[in-house]
Amino acid sequence: MRLFHIADLHIGKSIYGRSMIEDQKYWIDKFLTLCDERHPDAVLIAGDVYDRANPSAEAADLMGYFLTELVNRSIPVYMIAGNHDSGQRLAAMKDIIAKQGIYVAGNVSKEIVHYTLPDPDGFGPVTFWLVPYLIPEAVAQHLGDESIHTYTDAMRRLLEEQDIDSSHRNIIISHQNVVVNGEEVEYGGSEKVGGVGQTDYSVYDDFDYVALGHIHSGLMVGKQERIRYAGTPLCYHFDETKFRKKGVVEVVIDRKGSDIRPETITIEPLHTMRYIHDPAEKALARLQDEVQEGDYVGVVITDKRMTPEMSDYIKGIVESRNAYLFEHRSEYRSFTNSGASARVNEINEKPIEDLFMQFYIAQKGADKLYDEEKELMHFIGEMVRNSQSEDDDDADAEKILSELLRITGGNE
Repeated sequence: MRLFHIADLHIGKSIYGRSMIEDQKYWIDKFLTLCDERHPDAVLIAGDVYDRANPSAEAADLMGYFLTELVNRSIPVYMIAGNHDSGQRLAAMKDIIAKQGIYVAGNVSKEIVHYTLPDPDGFGPVTFWLVPYLIPEAVAQHLGDESIHTYTDAMRRLLEEQDIDSSHRNIIISHQNVVVNGEEVEYGGSEKVGGVGQTDYSVYDDFDYVALGHIHSGLMVGKQERIRYAGTPLCYHFDETKFRKKGVVEVVIDRKGSDIRPETITIEPLHTMRYIHDPAEKALARLQDEVQEGDYVGVVITDKRMTPEMSDYIKGIVESRNAYLFEHRSEYRSFTNSGASARVNEINEKPIEDLFMQFYIAQKGADKLYDEEKELMHFIGEMVRNSQSEDDDDADAEKILSELLRITGGNE
């Protein structure tokens, strides 16, 4: 059985003020061509389908096109909501679209959405388990268990409630920050979560393959080949240029217990993101040698200030290649200024909870946050991301206060 595992599409995303819709449409068409060539038996989409809970019409149209083309090819789709998605919106009309072979789980429930194929390849049944992004509070409420406080406990307890037949093949699609003994995989860039929401990999012991989303680097978790992040299809941050192999994870699963070795098939982007972070002499030489037509370019000088002449030179090179200059700056400082504010572009690329954490730490004058404080920042970030209305400020404040009381045990 051949599966295509993708995640963190972030359809509708903009970076440095430029819409990525054209890039995403190009990538989707390349993906569909790959489907025509390799004939996957299913496509797994592990969350963060959209970049925001309320996607633009343009983003929704592009995703509709993508799914329609997969339906036209008779390729089933198993898809979950990530933390950037509105689960309710993503799963709208799920019963109708399931008849077309598109299976969606938008919100966590006591019984995990799952589908069993009796014998798709001659090696017996395969069950797909669809677990959208979850937070402990939601699982505790569904299970009526107030002892659930960590992400690991939440996932473990939810899975324990399911009737999982370990004698046949089970595949789970999940969108969490999965760690091995507290160690996280290397982050891609804009998804940095600051240690929040860690879920230990051992909760997935009953599954033959774990198709993960959330972290933007396409890496396996620890040495577990069967537990794998797909990574983003495109570079959405200059930090992600260190992971050049972007594309689709192809997973071939045979009989129960056989080795699973996922492989990334690279899909070249419409525009290559190129990041030059060096002393001035080397940076300018690399700029001259490496920048190609249509590249998205970032240049950071490390050893001296950016002069007007240097800025003009960089702009001239980029423009002569018909490339796009997203940023050019110097990080050199001859003196320190701890009160300097972060650059606007960096702020725009950071997750909401990271901004809350930075502000909170600065106000406290502390070096770090306690776990309870991180949990509260994450809760606030989720509320902001998934807010459906601008008229619920009082209700939101009440939820935040209730969560604060729960985390602190009612102590001020």
